Amino acid sequence: MHTVLIIDDSDINLTLIKALVMKLGECEAVLFANPLKALEWCRSNVPDLVIVDYMMPDMDGLKFISAFRALHGRDEVPILMVTANDQKDVRYEALLGGANDFLTKPIDRIEFSARARNMLSLRTGQKFLADRAQHLASLVDEQTREIRDREKELIFRMSRAAEFRDPETGAHIQRMAHYSQAIAIGLGLERAAQQLILEAAPMHDVGKIGIPDYILLKPGKLTVEEFEVMKGHARLGYELLKDSRSDILRAGAQIALTHHEKYDGTGYPRHLKGNDIPVFGRIVAVADVFDALTSERPYKKAWSLEDACRFLEDGRGKHFDPLCVEALLAEWNRVLDIRQRFQDEVVPMV
Repeated sequence: MHTVLIIDDSDINLTLIKALVMKLGECEAVLFANPLKALEWCRSNVPDLVIVDYMMPDMDGLKFISAFRALHGRDEVPILMVTANDQKDVRYEALLGGANDFLTKPIDRIEFSARARNMLSLRTGQKFLADRAQHLASLVDEQTREIRDREKELIFRMSRAAEFRDPETGAHIQRMAHYSQAIAIGLGLERAAQQLILEAAPMHDVGKIGIPDYILLKPGKLTVEEFEVMKGHARLGYELLKDSRSDILRAGAQIALTHHEKYDGTGYPRHLKGNDIPVFGRIVAVADVFDALTSERPYKKAWSLEDACRFLEDGRGKHFDPLCVEALLAEWNRVLDIRQRFQDEVVPMV
């Protein structure tokens, strides 16, 4: 069903054109004697064809076409303008202003039918192409979501593979990733960056896959030499992920390499300082340490939230970016919700 908008200040002309439109079949006619009211209707309705007279009070046909074309999404709707035979200058101006075709008075029934059908066929083709484009875009979005979901699943499983060799838990991965997102929110990062760090942060320790068990699982304090080997997991994680075409894995590579850097330059592996440390690395440094402190493990009890916050505060400007610490504390209700949602299984103390 096509919607045909007819605008003419003459009731006789409105009646005549409506009758001609109804003979086309599968058409609904919307009539206006006042072009200003017609324009107001067009703000919330999109006709398939506009038939507008030139000579009208308040707003002539040329001004109506200009105002109509200025409305969002109305630039392709076909317009027929009704003019007198001697108004060639008007027709030229209307063509430049956005009219597609003309009817001359008195309106010929056969000519009207041919021109109107041509315009409606044009509109049908436009709508078909628009619908097909939207359908194809939906298919692309669906396929992209599926690829993204598989990518996120692979990332999580790779992260768990590293954690299986370390006395951490899957809940730790979830918590620190969501803490990282909370800090990104507190810092006012763009929504895309907030989502990216949520998806990439779980890769922070993936390089531990390459650390020998006798070091990774050693219950006591590491020797200086062993700690140097352990520190290598940052570069290992980076090398594993850096050449990916995935923006998530590339962000994960940056996080793996930089989340052990310290704000005062005493971290590793590159001894970066301050804002030379990428923001994702600065964020994950706070999120990872906060969760490690407040989580119970076989070799330690969990710190209280108060003690953990005090540790972060004491480390402002030394270990941690002060703004990241402030952002975590500013999102405290979100932090508490994350702790509640992602809880570890009970781990017995030994």
